[in-house]
Amino acid sequence: MATKSLQATGHELSEIDKQLALLHDAGLTPFQTKLKETNLFPLTPTGLEIFQINVGKMCNQVCDHCHVDAGPDRKEIMTKETMQQCLDAIDLTDCHTVDLTGGAPEMNPEFRWFVEQLSAKGKKVLVRCNLTIIVANKKYHDLPEFFKKHKVEVVSSLPYFNSAKTDAQRGEGVFEKSIRALKMLNEVGYGIEGSGLTLNLVYNPSGAFLPPDQAALKTQFETKLKEGYDIVFNDLFAITNLPVSRYLSYLVASGNYEKYMDKLVNAYNPVAAASVMCRNTVSVSWDGYLFDCDFNQMLDLKVATKKGQHLSEFSTEELLNRKIIVNQHCYGCTAGAGSSCGGSVA
Repeated sequence: MATKSLQATGHELSEIDKQLALLHDAGLTPFQTKLKETNLFPLTPTGLEIFQINVGKMCNQVCDHCHVDAGPDRKEIMTKETMQQCLDAIDLTDCHTVDLTGGAPEMNPEFRWFVEQLSAKGKKVLVRCNLTIIVANKKYHDLPEFFKKHKVEVVSSLPYFNSAKTDAQRGEGVFEKSIRALKMLNEVGYGIEGSGLTLNLVYNPSGAFLPPDQAALKTQFETKLKEGYDIVFNDLFAITNLPVSRYLSYLVASGNYEKYMDKLVNAYNPVAAASVMCRNTVSVSWDGYLFDCDFNQMLDLKVATKKGQHLSEFSTEELLNRKIIVNQHCYGCTAGAGSSCGGSVA
């Protein structure tokens, strides 16, 4: 039977909890054992190439699958001081890419200043945009032009190419607003071949199943969005939903938790495991703490270092020599073709 992620929720899963406790008494979790069997345990970093920074949990949407539990009522926002600490830490590494996420990262009052500073350093900047933020309020209508000015790579959430599935996952009217935002991005050159302005889409399954083949899914989206709305984009990332936070609540409430975990466990792929994003990425929380990945951040599993768990005491050496913290939720990143914030990894 599959077992649950540590600290994932307070849900009552007594039998699963007992099994997990016994496994910990034995020294290794099933996922750690799986890594060991494929010569990947302990999992270690290959570099510090990407900083994924959560600039706040405030969002204009409340999505069913959101592992951040983001929403309009969240007040956690990264300050300008913490952003400066991020900039200082980046200077100490070989980081080439900064991946800004949230919530809706654009809702942070210092978002544009931060992008400007990163751009001035010559870093590739990705923004994980939920699209609807662009049309939500007049003060965000110029975001496509701002993104263009700084050559920001826009990574856009779009669950499906029709309104029924998209609105079911993200809320009523989200699909129509997303289409409007995509058209605005296309109008300034995003997704247009040869423009140098990258527009990527993100697909998350809307139920308790793994995403389909990424390449085939991209072809479907390209055809439907072009034919139906004259929208173009560069690439599509198929991302597996990990059993943490709001998505875990859905799995438990719907009675799908054990079946879904069994799917992940049975689909373990050592090739995907060797290429997981935590090996070259460090995740930074809104308050400046450091994690192996965005999901560990949501579980409050800070990096396993003797010092340097916060930006205020950042240590490149400690981070490069750490052991990456893994647990049962990590099966989500190693199932089938694998999953990262950049889509399939194998």
